Amino acid sequence: MLASSEQLLKVEQIVSKYRDVPGAAIPILQEIQNELGYVSPEFIAKVAELTKIPASDLYGIVTFYSQFRLEPLGEYHIQVCHGTACHLAGAEQVTEALEIAVNTKCGSTSKDGKFTLEKVACIGCCSLAPVISVNGKIYGRMTPDKVRSLVRDLKGGDSRGK
Repeated sequence: MLASSEQLLKVEQIVSKYRDVPGAAIPILQEIQNELGYVSPEFIAKVAELTKIPASDLYGIVTFYSQFRLEPLGEYHIQVCHGTACHLAGAEQVTEALEIAVNTKCGSTSKDGKFTLEKVACIGCCSLAPVISVNGKIYGRMTPDKVRSLVRDLKGGDSRGK
């Protein structure tokens, strides 16, 4: 996915706010993530060009901190809880069913851009284990069958699961 001229202009505007701020790499990248939803290699190259911070340093930051994404999220951002309660209640089977249903692995976005799957440490709904979150909406007591049904609904449903 190539960055649009509007996106690159936004990156320039963000960087300009930090011109005289020493050590601003992380705040710049955080603002890009917040505004554009991800930090693409093209955005990193633009920040490097404008700030003279080596692109390798910026890439190191983006790949080290889990808050940053190198790709945009899919239309449906699915987080699978893998905390202790969810793990014991079948989170791995739920994850496997999701990966098959949306045709992508955890940590990536489906080729059609519709689904992003992510394992998370804890969603905080242990009494509903195993739990997934779809664009922030919690689904509890999930099973592989419930996952397949939910994905069918999402594929035929409206954007953002609302």
